[in-house]
Amino acid sequence: MLAARAVYRLVPRLPREETYGMRSQITRAVVSIPANIAEGWTRESDREKMQFLAIAQGSLAETETLLTLCEQIGWFPEEETQILRGLLDETSRILTTLRRKHRR
Repeated sequence: MLAARAVYRLVPRLPREETYGMRSQITRAVVSIPANIAEGWTRESDREKMQFLAIAQGSLAETETLLTLCEQIGWFPEEETQILRGLLDETSRILTTLRRKHRR
């Protein structure tokens, strides 16, 4: 949730013409992370839980990729994305741990 809020604080920096492009894509990707974790957590079977955690991990990778692209284009200054990157890294580690735990 913290990563999603951080993205929503950054997206106003995007050019107006990116409202339905990059802005839409990165906000959908970052919101998908906690949404899929929450949905997966309500599932009864470990198999279903694992599927939603995998989707969340994929959305996290997509968010990181879009963030990198925004930095490279010059839309997001790297010094302003450091905290977000830390949040994404921490979330990735948590997801990896949860997925490993449920595989056993």
